[in-house]
Amino acid sequence: MQSENPIVADFVKLANALGGTLAGMTREARGNARERVKEALGGLDFVSREEFDAVKAMAARARADSEALAARVAALEAAATNKS
Repeated sequence: MQSENPIVADFVKLANALGGTLAGMTREARGNARERVKEALGGLDFVSREEFDAVKAMAARARADSEALAARVAALEAAATNKS
């Protein structure tokens, strides 16, 4: 049988309200922490893996083109030296 004591009823209401308040504070703290981490990481200018791989491929092509041009210049200089 339930108690009709108003002090116990008030204590139960207070405990329920405190539980709800603590749950709300926990959700708010978690949300604030997530936002702070997003802000901190957002300022670091990370690139995606796709962007990194694309730039890496471009650098490899540029290196290969540079080596091909260096070989061509060397061949032209050798041909010019032989004609003289």
